[in-house]
Amino acid sequence: MSGKENAAAADSVRRMKLTMNEFDKAKSPDTYFGCNVYNEQVMRSTLPKKVYEAVMRTRKIGTPLPRDAADVVAAAMKDWAVSRGCTHFTHWFQPMTGITAEKHDAFLTPLGNGGVILDFSGKELIKGESDASSFPSGGLRATFEARGYTAWDPTSDAFIKDRTLCIPTGFVSYTGEVLDKKTPLLRSMDAVSRATVRLLRLFGNDKVQRVYTNVGPEQEYFLIDKKSFDAREDLILTGRTLFGAMPPKGEEMDDHYFGNLTQRVSDFMRELDEELWKLGIYAKTEHNEVAPAQHELAPVYTSSNIAADHNQLTMELMKKIALKHGLVCLLHEKPFAGISGSGKHNNWSISTDDGQNLLDPGDTPQDNLIFLIVLCAFLKGVKDYAPLIRLSSASAGNDCRLGGNEAPPTVISVFIGDDLQLVLDAIEQDKPLDGIGKERFNLGVDAMPQFRKDTTDRNRTSPMAFTGNKFEFRMLGSADSISCFNFVMNTIFAYEVTQFCEKLENVSAENFDAALHELIRRTIRENKDIIFNGNGYGDAWFDECKRRGLPNYPSTVEALMQYDRPEFVELFEQMNVLNNSEIVSRKEILLDNYCKAVGIEAKTMLDIARKKILPVCIGYTKELCETIALKNQMSPMLNISTAVEDALASEISDLTSGLYDAIDDLREQISFASRETTVTIKATVYRKQVIPAMTRLRTIADALEVLIPQDQWPFPPYSEILYNI
Repeated sequence: MSGKENAAAADSVRRMKLTMNEFDKAKSPDTYFGCNVYNEQVMRSTLPKKVYEAVMRTRKIGTPLPRDAADVVAAAMKDWAVSRGCTHFTHWFQPMTGITAEKHDAFLTPLGNGGVILDFSGKELIKGESDASSFPSGGLRATFEARGYTAWDPTSDAFIKDRTLCIPTGFVSYTGEVLDKKTPLLRSMDAVSRATVRLLRLFGNDKVQRVYTNVGPEQEYFLIDKKSFDAREDLILTGRTLFGAMPPKGEEMDDHYFGNLTQRVSDFMRELDEELWKLGIYAKTEHNEVAPAQHELAPVYTSSNIAADHNQLTMELMKKIALKHGLVCLLHEKPFAGISGSGKHNNWSISTDDGQNLLDPGDTPQDNLIFLIVLCAFLKGVKDYAPLIRLSSASAGNDCRLGGNEAPPTVISVFIGDDLQLVLDAIEQDKPLDGIGKERFNLGVDAMPQFRKDTTDRNRTSPMAFTGNKFEFRMLGSADSISCFNFVMNTIFAYEVTQFCEKLENVSAENFDAALHELIRRTIRENKDIIFNGNGYGDAWFDECKRRGLPNYPSTVEALMQYDRPEFVELFEQMNVLNNSEIVSRKEILLDNYCKAVGIEAKTMLDIARKKILPVCIGYTKELCETIALKNQMSPMLNISTAVEDALASEISDLTSGLYDAIDDLREQISFASRETTVTIKATVYRKQVIPAMTRLRTIADALEVLIPQDQWPFPPYSEILYNI
């Protein structure tokens, strides 16, 4: 190559690098990550040093923020929001509806001369008002008792959404009872911190001031074409298909999992990532899931309350952005029968303010006493309070999902893996152990590196699996708020750690090690029945559950009935997370939500079957009969057989008669349920009478769908919905 050619090539490379650098500068996420968040970096630059330090103490230690500091924060927050185009603010909260709520107020304050100024006070930042009787309260608020308050959560960042400053808040009634999902989570995080700091002091750690539970919720969801969605009344009204025969191909080829993204899905994911990153949400991993049209998004871990905020925003943005791409995002746990449903895998861990992960076993877990005592508290809590953990993921939608297609069974157990099992066995039996966790993979290819094998496998059938330095709770449904499980798990863990502290604090220094080892050994021995490392789908496991005495609540109704058991009320009250009236109200709300969800599905099913499916079946049977009559007229001359039409008409006619009877039966069951006035009885009727009637109706309708021409069936089939994007 000549000198000129070399120079030209070098110049081309230089220009290409310059162009790429310019592109990276404009598009790289680190240049805009968190740009719509009033985070620590923005606070540092907009607040006086003393106010900033006061806010940081509130965030990191939990000390109350002085009122005069709140006024300064409010003014700076308003100026920042207005500079970014905001005209309104809202207290953004998470009521018991399962979604978020917001009431927008303008920054405007009128002047006497007819003008206005933009103002936002510390009082407006700290407290807002809402109509508490219009949100689910479980009897805590009557219609005429309307006042409720939203209270600023300074541990979560304010953010901008749709040119509105959103301030994360809790929501309580006029009389002080909790009406939301976030306040119990914040209380439980305080309980965990108090108990675990107390435990660490026993080990001589005087530096840690705060302990956090961290969560990384993996969010599964479906994307379907909006035209298909609009053509199905069941999807519009309930979020899932109430009818639908299985297509010739489902997920049996395993070709969708981690498969190539289609262009529409890729475009959706790209825009979703960008919008999430602008809100400071750590969206990290995205891929196709097991079922056709199913996908997953996984974030990086963050503290539980922020993770709860982020997950609510993620679900909201998924739905909004999907529409921009001609798609609809389905977050129902089982939108399509016969294929995998969608969960929300809640990865739970616990760490200190100086960065220690207390669930990290290290290279020698048998010698890591803090890890072992934390693990024991977790195992004992799961064993003692399994019903609470089960009900924390209970919903009508999740009932459709649990127990198959990669969803865990309804019996609570813990998977810890073979290596950790060896550690616990050795401790229980007081035997030496050496050499675990050191196995390395050699793939037999010189160019490929060796790497250390993880200390645990993955168990997709386990409700709660230890995965190296965290526990993955797989029971949560995709539409659930993560707050419910996490405040329950935090409360349980805090209680067990507190009990351990009370035992160890009464031991003299010279006897501490012996008492600690005995406590660990006894806890392992008394709670090992909660550990199961095998196949949670096998019939043998359910027989084993009974032998071990592990409870099984197969549906939401059975699970929620356990909420206000005296020992559970005592747990929540002792940890200052919920009181008795708040627990009773939550039970009432969740049972009522179940009744409403199933009731809407049943009435939608009835409407579709009567007005759309039944007329089509009668009309097609008429076509067949007319064809049979025409052939019979011609048969003396042409000897034409009507055997096929006769058989098909007979089969469809019989099924149509069964369909009519099933419609009538479902109508009666709905009427019977609607007459019940007690929510517990009503929920039981829906569970034991309405849902079986719905199943019978669907079975017959799906059989008819297979027999009737697709162009006559009143809505798109599964094959069209699942494979058209």
